[in-house]
Amino acid sequence: MRQIILTLALLFAFSGIALATEQRTISGTISDQMGSPLPGVTVTVENTQRGTVSDINGYYSILVNPGDRKLVFSFVGMETQKVRISNEAIVNVQMLNSAVSCDEVVVVGFGKSKHRETMGAVTRLKKSFISPAFSMIEPEWNTENYAGISENGFKNVQINPLSTFSVDVDNASYANVRRYLNSGTLPPIDAVRIEEMINYFSYDYAEPKGEHPFSVNTEVALCPWNNEHYLMQIGLKGKSIDKSELPPSNLVFLFDVSGSMNAPNKLPLLKRAFKMLVNELRPNDRVAIVVYAGAAGKVLDSTPGNEKTKILTALEKLSAGGSTAGGAGLKLAYKIAAQNFMEGGNNRIILATDGDFNVGVSSTSEMERLVEDQRESGIFMSVLGFGTGNIKDDKMETIADKGNGNYAYIDNIQEARKVFVSEFGGTLFTIASDVKFQLEFNPEQVKAYRLVGYENRLLNDEDFNDDKKDAGEIGAGHTVTALYEIVPVGAETDAPPVDALKYQKNRMPAEGALSNDLLTVKLRYKMPDEKKSNLLEVPVISQLTEKTSDDFRFSAAVASFGMLLRKSEFVGTSNIHSVIELAEGAKGADHEGYRSEMIRLIKTVGDLQLLSINETD
Repeated sequence: MRQIILTLALLFAFSGIALATEQRTISGTISDQMGSPLPGVTVTVENTQRGTVSDINGYYSILVNPGDRKLVFSFVGMETQKVRISNEAIVNVQMLNSAVSCDEVVVVGFGKSKHRETMGAVTRLKKSFISPAFSMIEPEWNTENYAGISENGFKNVQINPLSTFSVDVDNASYANVRRYLNSGTLPPIDAVRIEEMINYFSYDYAEPKGEHPFSVNTEVALCPWNNEHYLMQIGLKGKSIDKSELPPSNLVFLFDVSGSMNAPNKLPLLKRAFKMLVNELRPNDRVAIVVYAGAAGKVLDSTPGNEKTKILTALEKLSAGGSTAGGAGLKLAYKIAAQNFMEGGNNRIILATDGDFNVGVSSTSEMERLVEDQRESGIFMSVLGFGTGNIKDDKMETIADKGNGNYAYIDNIQEARKVFVSEFGGTLFTIASDVKFQLEFNPEQVKAYRLVGYENRLLNDEDFNDDKKDAGEIGAGHTVTALYEIVPVGAETDAPPVDALKYQKNRMPAEGALSNDLLTVKLRYKMPDEKKSNLLEVPVISQLTEKTSDDFRFSAAVASFGMLLRKSEFVGTSNIHSVIELAEGAKGADHEGYRSEMIRLIKTVGDLQLLSINETD
């Protein structure tokens, strides 16, 4: 009997040793003092770079090692909490408001504060109101850059009957806006690109039929923010392709491992995000890894997708330090992609960075020329932004656009799943390139029009038929949505009048000709391996939809929210309450919860009353 007891004791001891030497997962939910879930809370293992961020439901999950002692929970405007790691697998945390006075540490969203006092790395703004639960310390080293946007105005159809622009499937702006709002401050106005906010969400458009790789869907109704006007939604739906039928991929991961990436929401999040992508790879796919800091180097030769352990090991070994030789990294990545080029495959570089390029080829124009020189080779470029304080949004968007790729911002692990898992085909596989819109408005029906967003995608009318002119790409299963605010003939408009043309002939159609057409939508696109474009025309009759779709109303709500954030002169009757009502009534099934998340963000802005903050002394 004694022998049996001794044996059992030894077994328990050895099992305890085994458990103590293995990684395990700790998870839980994080809430505020009112019990509401807190998204965006940073959770790190003390004295390490390992961390995660809570999702929209306040849920987190993190791997811990045997030697780890504490978890650190931090959120702007709240007391940082350190929790000792025990044997518990579930650790729920309630965050407490910071004791710092809210008139000492605040950030003004709209309006400017004239008097600032700087103490260390904290900028103090006086006499402004904001809830302490959402206050934000603004670091002096914040060097984020955004390209300026001049909002589209109304165009007179008699003078400008054509509206031409390139499609845009980027959605980085929405995730970046969400990052700002979750930290308790409004984003810079130029960080709000309304078309990217609209296109962050998927819409239930019809699958394409026939020869074209996408369907064209239109809906016209009264404009929610101006009932004297119409609002037209145009939606493209790219052909969905089963993952097993997608062509093989030759991928090069190009990672920024410079010193600025040394933060939990940068390189550690990058590693976790790309592990998701690696898990999606097939045996016929290949991956190489290139990194750049003070210099560029190859970390992993092109490796088959089924050798996941090898790829993941290379990922895990990455560490941050040094300056940022982005240009050298790009050149090396293109070289490796060309060496492993797959005819008929998806050849793509995926650049992941906080956007800083400060060594070698670094200016936006230099990077643009470098990428433009390479895109004709058939190697596409996608760009993923990470982190805060150093985002070079203007540069990253330019690189992606000129590289025939897409640009996304990864602020948490849920966004990584959306990009790399939920939207895997659309993110990586192009089904149509150089896709251009041109709308011709019927002056018998339309007095003026305004394209909502797409300011940095506008094209000259002559560019529509120029196959040498670069435009946007559409991926498998992708949706692209555009909105036009239309002033019908007879309605009032704030658009300034234009003098009659002296030398041009009257552009009005012959009496009765095409009088029922509101406009005609024309598209040009190329198949990925072709140089000559194809043309598709869709007339839109002048008939308002009485019972609008959820998709129509939700895209209108997103546009209204974007205009409120931008302090747009075209916001009309929209306010926080009307936008919430419009969005809540159009939420639909919302299986992934993205629409509910946006409604929460709108309510956050309303609760903090940031939209009513004026300039203070």
